[in-house]
Amino acid sequence: MSPLRLIAVSCAALALQGCLAKAAVGVVTAPVRVVSKGVDLATTSQSEADEKRGREIRKREERMGELDRAFTKQSERCADGDDEACEKAQAIRAEMKALAPGIPVEPEED
Repeated sequence: MSPLRLIAVSCAALALQGCLAKAAVGVVTAPVRVVSKGVDLATTSQSEADEKRGREIRKREERMGELDRAFTKQSERCADGDDEACEKAQAIRAEMKALAPGIPVEPEED
């Protein structure tokens, strides 16, 4: 064997050892990574739960604002003698009552 080939084979052997060691580490740690990823996906952190609750509350508050504006508009039309507007105002008021328990009440400052 020529010295050039011997050097090339030696370098290749050294390089492959690193690759094989890296592959072995990857194979050994793969189950741990898979399990931890599964646990992470299956559980919700407290901050994630708080963020989700905050988004839901904001959506309810936005809907309550829309309903309040519609109720005011229909109430004004009802006061002008529009019977259909009176019925709409009652339906809106019922939806507002149903939505109200899901919106937290802010404590009043003294």
